[in-house]
Amino acid sequence: MKKIVNAITTIDNPYNPITQADLWRMYDINKGYNTCEYLARIARVSNDFTDEENDRNIDMAIDEILKYNPLGIYKKVSEIIEI
Repeated sequence: MKKIVNAITTIDNPYNPITQADLWRMYDINKGYNTCEYLARIARVSNDFTDEENDRNIDMAIDEILKYNPLGIYKKVSEIIEI
């Protein structure tokens, strides 16, 4: 079975946050973006939600960040993965 996974990144980060998460995160932190922490402040996730609900809430948070994009540096990337 395949699933589309969305993630947020910055326009200058050369790494894929889905397939190269460790390298992507190191670059992001070194630049001072702290995108994961920013996303965590916006996304409404909980252990009380299903994985599907949390995924949907994360996607909505990514879209909200992109809507306002305060620094003009964010973009969404998608990958189809096998689950």
